[in-house]
Amino acid sequence: MMRKKSMLENTCRSIADVIDIPLTLKMRTGVYKGANIAKPLLVGAADWGVEMVTLHGRSREQRYTKLADWSYIAECTGAAAPLPVFGNGDVLSWEEYEAKRAASGVAGVMMARGALIKPWIFTEIKERRTWDIRSSERLDLLKEYANYGMEHWGSDTEGVEKTRRFLLEWLSFLYRYIPAGVLVAPPQRINERPPAFRGRDDLETLMGSGNCKDWVTISEMLLGKVPDSFEFLPKHKANSYS
Repeated sequence: MMRKKSMLENTCRSIADVIDIPLTLKMRTGVYKGANIAKPLLVGAADWGVEMVTLHGRSREQRYTKLADWSYIAECTGAAAPLPVFGNGDVLSWEEYEAKRAASGVAGVMMARGALIKPWIFTEIKERRTWDIRSSERLDLLKEYANYGMEHWGSDTEGVEKTRRFLLEWLSFLYRYIPAGVLVAPPQRINERPPAFRGRDDLETLMGSGNCKDWVTISEMLLGKVPDSFEFLPKHKANSYS
């Protein structure tokens, strides 16, 4: 829709006319690499009934293969004023959050992969500290997630296996976290491929494994043994590193 301004504008105006909550718009810098088109669209977005925009600092074509362009996010933020713009891309620490927000002038930052890899990042941002979370604390988060899943889908076989599938998809992101106490030069960068490492205990090592079978093992600690015919391949196939 970014390439069809009239369609985007008409869609925003139509939605704004029929909802009684704020209309927000999320877009990327453009469709193709090296061809940014977001800024001229954002200039008129407030007139379409849009009340806030989130801008991902990459084109659709780029996926995750290059760093987010926060300088372009800053340009768009200035052009769109007074419409508030939230920036998005590559934030995995409270230091990056503060630096990117200050440099770009955005009204806020949207978290995506960072929240999947490190869901406690919101605590770090709020408290302005790096949380060297232990493996036992991370297991407690997984237990809570599993309990929510069974509460929602049921604790019968079907509910357990549906919960397991969602848990495994999350683990396909969560394993990318490198414990702060293991890093040589913190903070961890989201687009740097994590090296193999040995954790400070066996559970921490297991949680850092990129092997799908080890994710299944973790799921069995929470949801019991998988069926004999069980197979898992993560759905998320985007290249998450530069």
